[in-house]
Amino acid sequence: MRVIAGTHRGRRLYAPRKLALRPTSDRVREALFSILGNRLTNSRFLDLYAGTGAVGIEAVSRGAADVTFVESNRDALKLLRQNLELCHMGEEIAVLGQTIQQFLNHPHQWNGPYDIVFADPPYAEASELPSLLAEPRIHDLFALDSWLVIEHAEKTALPISLGCTKFLRRYRYGDTALSLYYRPRTVQA
Repeated sequence: MRVIAGTHRGRRLYAPRKLALRPTSDRVREALFSILGNRLTNSRFLDLYAGTGAVGIEAVSRGAADVTFVESNRDALKLLRQNLELCHMGEEIAVLGQTIQQFLNHPHQWNGPYDIVFADPPYAEASELPSLLAEPRIHDLFALDSWLVIEHAEKTALPISLGCTKFLRRYRYGDTALSLYYRPRTVQA
């Protein structure tokens, strides 16, 4: 596993050996950042189910202003912190060792609203995201005109809207898919 582009390009990251983690592949990560394009520059980026931190680290490397990592697995959190130390990241990142539900229940911890929210839940848990994002207070997590990208199994069907976000497009990469949602620039009454 390595950082693909940006200021940390080519840096090798610690990868899970025996953990039941499924890090985002280099191919899918490259596709993700191609989709995000210039939207990433100076953005606030939220990495839910952060795992090893490879996606969030790539975001900082490519110009995100700051990244918040949320991960509950203690072993993954250890790897994430090792990778952040390896890349000498400090002020531009925040690491929260808690479940997504705990994070969403404590808005005072949010470093948002976020311009880009990336969620890579265990494939079996992807169908739980609609209920997690349905509560009205979650709308404050997303900046106006923000994007939500969910990595999931290609065969998983997600709804047309998730909370305040609307489905835009789905990209397929073998048995993996990226579903792109957006929060409209204007709030509808």
